[in-house]
Amino acid sequence: MSKIFLFLFLIFSLTSAASEENKKLAIENEEIRKSKILEYVSALNKLEHEISKEKVWMKSYASYLTSMEVRNSLKNIKNRISYLKKSDDSASGVDELNALISKEKILASQIEQLKEKDSAPFSKLLTPSEIDDTLVISNPFDIFTGISLLKTLNANYDDYIKRKDELTELIALIRKENDIYKEIEILDKEKKYQQEITLKEKQLERFETALDTITVTAEVYQKRLEIIELNLNKEVQEQIWKLANIGIIILVIFLIFFLLKLIVKKYITDNERFYMANKIITFMNVTLVIIIVFFSYIENASYLITILGFASAGIAIAMKDWFMSILGWLVIVFGGSIHVGDRIRIEMDGVEYVGDVMDIALLRITLLEDVTLTTYKINRRAGRIIFVPNNYIFTRMIANYSHSSLKTVWDGIDIVITFDSNHKKAMSLCKKIAKKYSKGYTDITRKQLNKLRNHYSLKNTNVEPRIFSFIEPNGINISTWYLTNAYATLTLRSIISTEIIDAFNLEDDIVIAYPTQRLHIENSEKKISFDDKEVV
Repeated sequence: MSKIFLFLFLIFSLTSAASEENKKLAIENEEIRKSKILEYVSALNKLEHEISKEKVWMKSYASYLTSMEVRNSLKNIKNRISYLKKSDDSASGVDELNALISKEKILASQIEQLKEKDSAPFSKLLTPSEIDDTLVISNPFDIFTGISLLKTLNANYDDYIKRKDELTELIALIRKENDIYKEIEILDKEKKYQQEITLKEKQLERFETALDTITVTAEVYQKRLEIIELNLNKEVQEQIWKLANIGIIILVIFLIFFLLKLIVKKYITDNERFYMANKIITFMNVTLVIIIVFFSYIENASYLITILGFASAGIAIAMKDWFMSILGWLVIVFGGSIHVGDRIRIEMDGVEYVGDVMDIALLRITLLEDVTLTTYKINRRAGRIIFVPNNYIFTRMIANYSHSSLKTVWDGIDIVITFDSNHKKAMSLCKKIAKKYSKGYTDITRKQLNKLRNHYSLKNTNVEPRIFSFIEPNGINISTWYLTNAYATLTLRSIISTEIIDAFNLEDDIVIAYPTQRLHIENSEKKISFDDKEVV
């Protein structure tokens, strides 16, 4: 019996010892499990810190989650409002109903603000920039636009690929988190981390779906970009080739007109005529180049003509003076009434100007005012640059002192002698002096007039000096007219004037007259009645 008790005692002792050992082992295992979980949590915190750096993607996902939470809350509130309206008419129910209606309005406004994030997460991040494939390069200036567009599209594509790389790195971090959560799930007997594990699995699934989407979209985007780049490069090459052809044509045109200028210079010896011919050739050259360039890049000529037809009336009114000046330029150039180098007289706003034509441009004539009889008697100044609009030839009088080959003009000198002077001798002296100093101009004019007979009807071709006498209040006016250089009238006038005065002063029977009064005195006394007063 004692042996049995001893045996039982041994068994009990051994069982107690084993139980104690198991308890110690269980405690140690629990500590190890908790320690492991803490290590995993610490690793998760580090990963979360790394994940938080991807702010663009994580903010977008957080906004999506917020939107879904608001959406679910709004749905629950609507259900509760519907229930309260149907079944609860108590005062507390009415108060709750009013509070829920106010809350519904607030949540509805939030939903409106977050509506772009309701449908799917990362909607903006997954959508690439729009590609403008409507650009057509139709002129050289569009080449720069096309190059700029390509740079913009490539920059947008690089940014999209950068987003994809960021998402790939983020998914790698989230996968590590999920792997750790799986390890925690094994150790988590209390299921404390079950909800977080579920959320992380959904998060990983959504991010992987986004990665698949962005990968496919990037491939499609790249293909479209390649097609657009190919088309733009082709159009750029076409425009460069077209521009090269136009450049060659323009170069040939410039060469032809350059040779034409050389021919004109060789056969036209007159400087004024050569200058005008040179201007006409330059105008034709520029006009032809403009027409070539214009019609090379215009797509629809009939459309342009229609627009110009509608706009012509307004343009004609707004730019009337310009059009009239251009028309005047054509009349001047092809009519031949005025040439560069001619001396002309114009009248503008009641003021006369005499000068030499320096240039005949498309819109105006440029004069250099010289010292002439007009500046001597009227303006008392000279040397100014006068700009005359070409349209003045239609409304103003323009006198040409040196038209065609005629480079001389008639000039006259008036000198008054007393009534008792020998006026016949005075006229003879004036004629002799005028003939002496104007002989060269007289011969030149005679030749020039003979040339003008081929173009004009000339009746009076007398070129000899002309002398006239007229009775004036202070004496007899001897008017002497002679031919002189159109560009130097004052010089010959001065010479002839001094010669006439010297010749008259040498003659005893010729006295130069000027305003005088003669007083006659008598010896006998006379009475003169003036205003009823008697004066002796």
